[in-house]
Amino acid sequence: MRTVRIPAGWPATEEQARAVQDELRERVVLDEPGPPPGTGRVTGVDVAYDDERDVVVAAAVVLDAATLDVVAETTAVGRISFPYVPGLLAFREIPTVLAALDALPCTPGLVVCDGYGLAHPRRFGLASHLGVLTGLATIGVAKNPFTFSYEEPGDRRGSASPLLADGAAGPEEVGRALRTQDGVKPVFVSVGHRVSLETACAHTLALSPTYRLPESTRRADSLCRRALQEATLPGTTPVD
Repeated sequence: MRTVRIPAGWPATEEQARAVQDELRERVVLDEPGPPPGTGRVTGVDVAYDDERDVVVAAAVVLDAATLDVVAETTAVGRISFPYVPGLLAFREIPTVLAALDALPCTPGLVVCDGYGLAHPRRFGLASHLGVLTGLATIGVAKNPFTFSYEEPGDRRGSASPLLADGAAGPEEVGRALRTQDGVKPVFVSVGHRVSLETACAHTLALSPTYRLPESTRRADSLCRRALQEATLPGTTPVD
């Protein structure tokens, strides 16, 4: 497990964090289709917190996109780098997520975040933020629609409906509600960086052959929870 320090100059206030979002948002690439589903590698990233001990752990799990077998996995642990502020959660997670990705022994391919990309009040969620900083193709697959509206998609796997935000010119599609299994609640897919929404949804379905959530997210979630337990065991040396 890699230990991470809060980067020098990391935003400390809401105003500073929003200024960073405003600057980096202009670099999001939306006109690339992204890697074809079922090819290459796909990496899930997720984080787990212990707020009482001021510890955050990130996990990155690389899967073979064709077989969904695990190719590699890493974790990183650090101090929580920003207070809890809705819309600015990426600033709590990015340093440890970047460290986990950097520690991988192979290229990650498409990165799937447990969260949002364009489906974000400022159109710059974790998936977009991570994509711009790394240059990697990224998508967000979230468990809930945040503040956006949608019509319930059809009951069958693969059914989808637009995830809509109120825009100056009317409703704006910022993602999709996607049914990954017959009759289960949809997930909420949005573009992060260098991927189209169609490709993002196709990847999400390919990664979800059995369960509601993509295997990339399920495995990263399990790994970061185990790593957090290890990092906060009695007698464990605190993170610097």
